[in-house]
Amino acid sequence: MLSVIFPPSVMMLLTTAALIISTLAAFILLMPAALLKLIPHVPLQRACSRYCVWVATNWVSNNKMLLRLLHAETWDVEFRTPLQPGKNYLLIANHQSWADIILLFDLLHGRVPFPRFFLKYELLYVPVIGIACWAMDFPFMRRLDQRQLAAHPELRGKDLETTRRACEIYKREPVTVINFLEGTRFTEEKRLAKKSPYRHLLPPKAGGMSFTLNAMGEQFAGVIDVTIAYRPTQKKLLWSFTSGEQNQLAVHIDVLPIPAELMHGDYETDREYRTRFQSWINGIWMRKDARLERMLNTRPVMQAQRPVHY
Repeated sequence: MLSVIFPPSVMMLLTTAALIISTLAAFILLMPAALLKLIPHVPLQRACSRYCVWVATNWVSNNKMLLRLLHAETWDVEFRTPLQPGKNYLLIANHQSWADIILLFDLLHGRVPFPRFFLKYELLYVPVIGIACWAMDFPFMRRLDQRQLAAHPELRGKDLETTRRACEIYKREPVTVINFLEGTRFTEEKRLAKKSPYRHLLPPKAGGMSFTLNAMGEQFAGVIDVTIAYRPTQKKLLWSFTSGEQNQLAVHIDVLPIPAELMHGDYETDREYRTRFQSWINGIWMRKDARLERMLNTRPVMQAQRPVHY
């Protein structure tokens, strides 16, 4: 691995360049199918989506090899429950950086069906990423606040409609649906602004998850609960990750059962159901916050442990 030879700034440039080249190469292979998908013929669209997912799966595999070549990774990864690649999952995780996405793709590769994220609608217009995610049936959410909904009431319920449409597609293809419940990347400033009751997390937004369970609940083998603890850094986490500073990060992965009584309900209008659902999510979030506290406070112990390679 080259990280033992070059300084962090050079490693950041090398890693970024390698990932960009890998991504552009995958995009070139994916683009013809993305264009064909514009033809309004459902069987052709489904075939194009499957091809795009195949390209993306190989893109992840290539990125894994690149990261192992460039970095001396000794990630401390704990899988509490075995995962099964033939089953559908709903995945939740704390969200701190774009590095989370690289990390999740890496760790989940070959263990679960290819992941799809709920993305902000604005990302649809990001070059390369937007087109690629659209071609693979990633759902794009508008996430309007109350002020915006008051100005545009016709958009109310659009996220629910988008979620249901995406889940209809996923009923035909194995999938891991990833939902960052915080809705945005964690920063201490956001935590204080939102008056979060958690030390290391923003308050979870449970509505989108309830919509997904309503549409696909019985199809999920469980909820994959991922907790990511990066090493403390003064730099942006993505810079820290690509430079090699995070070669000893820690990840905890467990599979939680989905309560049968929470798979179906009207989150928007049924107050009792909403309260029960929020209580379940808040319980998961309290345990995740406590786990993060332990993981962050025991970093020297984790560095001393025998490395676990993935």
